Amino acid sequence: MNKSLGTTLTPIPPSKKASARVALVGLKEPARMILSDCFRQFGVETVVMTANVPERLKKEKFEACVLKLGPDAEAAMESARTSASNSRMVIYGLGGNAQEAMRYSKYGINAVFHEPLERPAALKLVRATQMLVLHEFHRYVRIPVITEISIVTADSRRFTATSQEISSGGMSMKSAEDVSVGTNVEISFALLTLPRTWVRSTVTWRKPDKTFGVRYDPQDDRRVRIKEWIDAYLES
Repeated sequence: MNKSLGTTLTPIPPSKKASARVALVGLKEPARMILSDCFRQFGVETVVMTANVPERLKKEKFEACVLKLGPDAEAAMESARTSASNSRMVIYGLGGNAQEAMRYSKYGINAVFHEPLERPAALKLVRATQMLVLHEFHRYVRIPVITEISIVTADSRRFTATSQEISSGGMSMKSAEDVSVGTNVEISFALLTLPRTWVRSTVTWRKPDKTFGVRYDPQDDRRVRIKEWIDAYLES
């Protein structure tokens, strides 16, 4: 047995009355129990879903779902994103890494729980995104989302990155390529209902783990399209 999971798992007591629902799709124990406990801490109810998943995601209202990444995940994401009630739900993947999750990027997958699932890491991710799940948007101005970012530097160097969070003023991302603070770049990406958009930006910070952040050029009017998309995402 994986020692990180332990032989016993002390339940986290609920701190709030449930005000949102998260569908747990195709998950097995102990991942199902770990995630249920983590979401419960923030007043979020979990609903185990094992059959008729596309149909249920089409008809029932959920604020988020956690999907085991695999052959059946795409049909579930397609159903959710084309549903009137769940088109803007927060989608978490379980398994793999951000690069593997890129195959689902057209569905706007928001974040990934890595396997083997460990409770501290799971709780950290739930805590970081629970404001979005609970629709407390006035306290959450960054949208976690995984999609491919194309980057061109001023000296015509081209490379790609994987987005982590996006806001109306900039975004954070990760790439194997090295980039320095102060570098001027032009980034392009597409998100769900947002067609591919280009915007001039400047690298404002970077970390040793290859993550870095950019701020959109305030003189580039194309950034307005990003703000409009974020406003629509939060208001839907």
